[in-house]
Order: sequence, then C-alpha cells, then structure tokens
Amino acid sequence: MFVELKIATRHRTELIDITPKVQQAVRQTQVQEGLCHIWVPHTTAGVTINENADPSVAKDILMELNKVIPFEDHYHHLEGNSAAHIKSSLVGCAQTLIIHQGRVMLGSWQGIFFCEFDGPRHRTVWLKIFAQ
Repeated sequence: MFVELKIATRHRTELIDITPKVQQAVRQTQVQEGLCHIWVPHTTAGVTINENADPSVAKDILMELNKVIPFEDHYHHLEGNSAAHIKSSLVGCAQTLIIHQGRVMLGSWQGIFFCEFDGPRHRTVWLKIFAQ
C-alpha cells in the first residue's frame, strides 16, 4: 500500500516529528504485521529516527549540522543550496520500520523526523507499507 504525507515546513532548517502521521497511516491500512518504508523524494531534505521526548535533541542535531556544513562556504552549485544537498546526503532519505500488531515499532524514546534543510517549503513523504 502506498501513502503520501504532505509536510509544510516553516524554517530554513528544522526537524519535524512525523511519528503520529506515520502511525496513523499504518493504522488506516489495517496492516498488522509487515514493514513501513519511508522515502523522502527531495534532494534537500531527509528522514531520521532519534529521540522525540526532549525537543532540545532536534535543536542540537540541527545546530551541529549547521556548524559542520555551513550555509555559505564557497560552494559551486549555482542555486545556492549546496549545504542542504550535503545535509540530505549525510542524513539520508529513507528509513524502514517494522510493523507489529498494527503499529510501527520504535524504541521508548524514538520518533520519526522529517528533516528540512532548504525551507520553508511544501514537502512530500512517501510511505510504502508491506503486509507480511
């Protein structure tokens, strides 16, 4: 089953917790056991799994990514968003999660984050849900 999520970002860089949207999409498919593959079809965005209990973790991740890959650094790409492309490549554009008893399996503190590196924009996240 295929599900498309729409994400509206508000900042140049941000991590948005999409865990509730993914869980809801899995519930709606009624798949009890299987896999949920998450794909971000953008070259300046990504998806990661990390702690969602304390919002300062997401802020720290962005702070360090922005330090290591600054917005301006004599890049050659004419569009001016090379830093976003590099961050997307480092973070990655896909995650695959286990579905068990109708829910995506995550650890106690884990959440699924859409990673915006070139916002604000209207973005898409694709889910491919496989029944066992």
